[in-house]
Amino acid sequence: MTSPPATVSGKTDTIAAIATPSGRGGIGIVRLSGPAAFPIAEAITHTSVRIRTAQLTDFHDSAGTVIDQGLQLGFQAPHSFTGENVVELQGHGGPVVMDLLLKSVLAAGARLARPGEFSERAFLNDKIDLSQAEAIADLIDSASEQAARSAVRSLQGQFSDHIRALDQQIVRLRMYVEAAIDFPEEEIDFLSDGKLWTALDDLQEQLARTIGQTQQGTLLKEGITLVLAGRPNAGKSSLMNQLSGRDASIVTEIEGTTRDIVSEYIHLDGLPLRLVDTAGLRHTEDLVEKEGVRRAYEAIKTAEVILLLVDASSSAAEQADQLALPEQFPPTGATVLVVLNKTDLVVHAELDTGTLEQLPVSALTGDGIGALKERIKSLVGYQSQSEGTFMARRRHLQALHKADTALRTGREQLEVTQAGELLAEELRMAHEALCEITGEFSSDDLLGEIFSSFCIGK
Repeated sequence: MTSPPATVSGKTDTIAAIATPSGRGGIGIVRLSGPAAFPIAEAITHTSVRIRTAQLTDFHDSAGTVIDQGLQLGFQAPHSFTGENVVELQGHGGPVVMDLLLKSVLAAGARLARPGEFSERAFLNDKIDLSQAEAIADLIDSASEQAARSAVRSLQGQFSDHIRALDQQIVRLRMYVEAAIDFPEEEIDFLSDGKLWTALDDLQEQLARTIGQTQQGTLLKEGITLVLAGRPNAGKSSLMNQLSGRDASIVTEIEGTTRDIVSEYIHLDGLPLRLVDTAGLRHTEDLVEKEGVRRAYEAIKTAEVILLLVDASSSAAEQADQLALPEQFPPTGATVLVVLNKTDLVVHAELDTGTLEQLPVSALTGDGIGALKERIKSLVGYQSQSEGTFMARRRHLQALHKADTALRTGREQLEVTQAGELLAEELRMAHEALCEITGEFSSDDLLGEIFSSFCIGK
């Protein structure tokens, strides 16, 4: 059966894409969405689409030749993922078969979907909000169990509900303040009213907790870059192998073995971590090693955490030299932890590192590695238990910080100037910042950037 289009987004074209990963598999799916989804599918299968009923049917090309046999499954607007008429053609998952089926669908009148266009239409048709749309991509890209669980919570709307609850409190407070300004005859003295200050306190406390939860979600999604730095033969490559759990870097007693950047992606209790081993930092006339040192400093600039390795078995003068690094070290914003390595060769390992924290380890025996891993997690504020954590992106955290800044500024202006108008304006800015997360206030450029990062067919 063919039903009339129902497209709140105003889209009049029908899109199609292969919704399953490329390569060979038991099943491959071509998905269609739009007002002509049913007629196009019927032209391919030569059978009428049945709503929410799987039909075994042949798939034909434009010449009527059978190219595959599979299932046809239809969803009528608005009861579909996109809110439009949707059909899934489920065939065999060979790349050639899928390509033939997609070509037939396009020849019948569909347009090839852009990356993320199905999710974009779901957002435009109010089937999901913007944070839920992003959670779809985050769930697909999840690299750990914690990340997947957090993404599911966001996809189910828990993060959105939490943000909306905060936003409603801001709106109610804003209405109270603006009512006092607009209707002075009511004699609402909100400056001396404890209700206002209590509400502000409660809002700031809740926002602080939300920022903490979102920070965890951001770490789960984006992870951190950790760079191993130090003089030659300090044990960087050995520590790299200990942390990564395999022989990722070459280890010898010869100084300057590492000449290039060596990267490994690992997880510390669910925390994605890009581990980078670098060339030993020293002055050299060797052209290859000099380039390695240059690249080491470039890698250091990208780090959130830097492990500065010092050889605990070396003399006091040599240890001091290992700490005497150039002025550009460390880069702004990076956290530095001095790792006193080779403790298996000394009775007592301790070094005067000034304000820098130090931690003794033996990259050879593994002593202290567990404590080092725990300290790395604590340095970035990561907690292994992710219950209550929402999968979040950097833009979510920025929006929350923007709302927090607006509340703080509004409170300060009220205390100093006693001007309710200034507080009302800051509350409005906080409200708009939170709405950016769910997509109620989003520019077209932002939407384009978000959905372009999705895979095709989603």
